[in-house]
Amino acid sequence: HPIPAPQTLTSLLPPSHSYRGLTLVLTFLCYTSYHLSRKPISIVKSQLHPNCSALGPNPHNDSNSTNWCSWAPFDGDNYKELFGALDNAFLVAYAIGMFISGIFGERLPLRYYLSGGMVVSGLFTALFGLGYFWDIHVLWYFIVVQVCNGLVQTTGWPAVVACVGNWFGKGKRGLIMGIWNSHTSVGNILGSLIAGVWVSSAWGLSFVVPGIIITTMGIICFFFLVEYPEDVDCSPPLHHVMTTSEKDPEAVTSNEGPLSLSGQSSADYSNSPKEPAEEPEAISFLGALRIPGVVEFSLCLLFAKLVSYTFLYWLPLYIVNVAHFGAKEAGDLSTLFDVGGILGGIFAGLISDYTGGRATTCCVMLVVAAPMLFLYNHVGQNGIGTSIAMLIICGALVNGPYALITTAVSADLGTHESLKGNARALSTVTAIIDGTGSVGAALGPLLAGLISPTGWNNVFYMLIAADVLACLLLARVVVKEARGWCGPMARQRGYVCS
Repeated sequence: HPIPAPQTLTSLLPPSHSYRGLTLVLTFLCYTSYHLSRKPISIVKSQLHPNCSALGPNPHNDSNSTNWCSWAPFDGDNYKELFGALDNAFLVAYAIGMFISGIFGERLPLRYYLSGGMVVSGLFTALFGLGYFWDIHVLWYFIVVQVCNGLVQTTGWPAVVACVGNWFGKGKRGLIMGIWNSHTSVGNILGSLIAGVWVSSAWGLSFVVPGIIITTMGIICFFFLVEYPEDVDCSPPLHHVMTTSEKDPEAVTSNEGPLSLSGQSSADYSNSPKEPAEEPEAISFLGALRIPGVVEFSLCLLFAKLVSYTFLYWLPLYIVNVAHFGAKEAGDLSTLFDVGGILGGIFAGLISDYTGGRATTCCVMLVVAAPMLFLYNHVGQNGIGTSIAMLIICGALVNGPYALITTAVSADLGTHESLKGNARALSTVTAIIDGTGSVGAALGPLLAGLISPTGWNNVFYMLIAADVLACLLLARVVVKEARGWCGPMARQRGYVCS
């Protein structure tokens, strides 16, 4: 049974619209702090192995003449491979943990689960930075901290999407969650800026300060988050679109996919309120996989997230190497990719709400993203103006589909009509989709670390190939959406689409 909301909050706030606003703000700030704590590693990389010759003569006559200012064990020629190992320690643990996290999220109080995960994640984030103050130079310490942090951070995404899905129905979900999902980019931007303040002086603080921030947000979440509308005597949202057959109480519920005709009717419906004794059981892993569209969107997200996380972890280093900026300047410039991500997420949500075509919106953006990635690599560093414009465009096209799938699509599928009103599938479905995507998030930085010694051109060819594969995996759902649009228009003209 859900844990009741704090009584102090219940007495202070008016009805449901205020609670909805509170849920949006709190979950936004919570996941902003999650991403804020993940970003420093990409900023600090350039300081762990900087260009020592640019700092002047070597003050230590007995140390390596070219890498004397680097932080051991990242002072060798294999530093890129070690950076890749750090990234993958976090991302592989995150991908594995995500498949388990959603199952726990359906069975534990979300408020406890989310706030506890944030506090522990803050601890591990700070521990990475404390390696600077404790003068730790062994690789295993940083690897272990990254693995633990990756596992704990899986508490975040299924919990916040489930909370928002519990409060908001399908009508404007794409736009609302597109705006709300900007927390990912806002967190990356803030993480870059905060880490950049101390990266050149005491890089340990680049981790300690974000660790304190996410811990603080976890405590706030514990006291103020309201998990379910029923906890405060509010009506649950309308999740489904009513078809002709559903208007007849004797008709059988439609088994069509969640995206086929979602934009063709304005009449929503809600399942009958649950009796207190009829609490449904949480959905199984295999049961969630059988929901139409879950497999296709999960595999698409694998490749879309591969591209996004390669930029997240390697873009500052790419800018340093190609455009020859300093560590702080490269970190600041890389935030423009996330600015584009905010715009792309909002645009994708708005268009998909208007058209009813979540998959088609993702596919079009992915198709356009491929040539934009090619252009950024070849002309993106020709001037600061060009670089800014290309980073914003690429960020919008790469992160738009990623944002739409992990938010509105996950919520649509987690409240799919085939579940017959069982709302206890949101966390599991979200975890399956994001967990599969996290496999790509782990592969992207790993492949970038292995390929980058052969040239950055090859890294971008890999990203373009992943982008195309993401698009192809949605082909079946796109065809289904097109038939859904074609049917009503064709019937008005007296013929049937093939």
